[in-house]
Amino acid sequence: MDLLRRGATIPGNLAGSLGRAVLNTLQELGGVFIFFLRAFVSIFHYPFQISKIVQQVFFIGTKSVFLISVVGLFTGMVLSLQGYYSLAKFGSEGVLGGVVALSLLRELGPVLTAIMIIARAGSAMSAEIGIMRITEQIDALFTMGVNPIRSLISPRIAAAVLSFPLLTALFDAIGILGGYITGVGLLKINSGIFLSQMDYLVLLSDSLNGFLKALVFGLLVVTICCYQGFYVHTRHGGYGAKGVSLATTSAVVSSSVAVLISDYVLTSFLI
Repeated sequence: MDLLRRGATIPGNLAGSLGRAVLNTLQELGGVFIFFLRAFVSIFHYPFQISKIVQQVFFIGTKSVFLISVVGLFTGMVLSLQGYYSLAKFGSEGVLGGVVALSLLRELGPVLTAIMIIARAGSAMSAEIGIMRITEQIDALFTMGVNPIRSLISPRIAAAVLSFPLLTALFDAIGILGGYITGVGLLKINSGIFLSQMDYLVLLSDSLNGFLKALVFGLLVVTICCYQGFYVHTRHGGYGAKGVSLATTSAVVSSSVAVLISDYVLTSFLI
């Protein structure tokens, strides 16, 4: 009888745990979506926060240029090197230029750009807003009648809309340059063939699809990172410095996973 009671209890506990996990996840996703809507709508409220948006474009975009350039250059070089030896097995090394360009424009450009910005700017945003929360600066804004979501989050979302596609374009251009340097300079592929295959295989829709992904990734990254910092005081794992560190870690992991999942979903619709 005791074993039977145990056997009846374990599935019930498991089902209850799974149910709570699903409900908590849905609640979290709903909270993030509402948080995004409030911040996005506030972008268009007068007076416009042009100076704050420019500051965030400088922080998210301009300060990421060097990192994006270095990663893009070596990504293109490695992609060209690996692609050449793969294509050579089929006698198709002449299409290397098109393969490099398509890989960068459609997938690697927007995804790696988003991951790099998460590492450099997303973590910083989450930590900065989290510290403002635990030091009661956000509560002070509420007390003074200032909407903290409009003041702190909306400029960052607007800056992401501007910065992510531009940084993706920079990543693509420098990645293609890196692929050209490796393919033509190191592997001795004819320059005309490399460029002509790129022109033949790459369509305008390939670039537009990449920019659409970059735009979606930008909204996801900034929303998730800011959300984790803004609600750091509601975390169960700890408060104060520990809470900020957990929120920053969660922001980086969650936004990276969100980028990869959304990349698959978007690719399935755009391919």
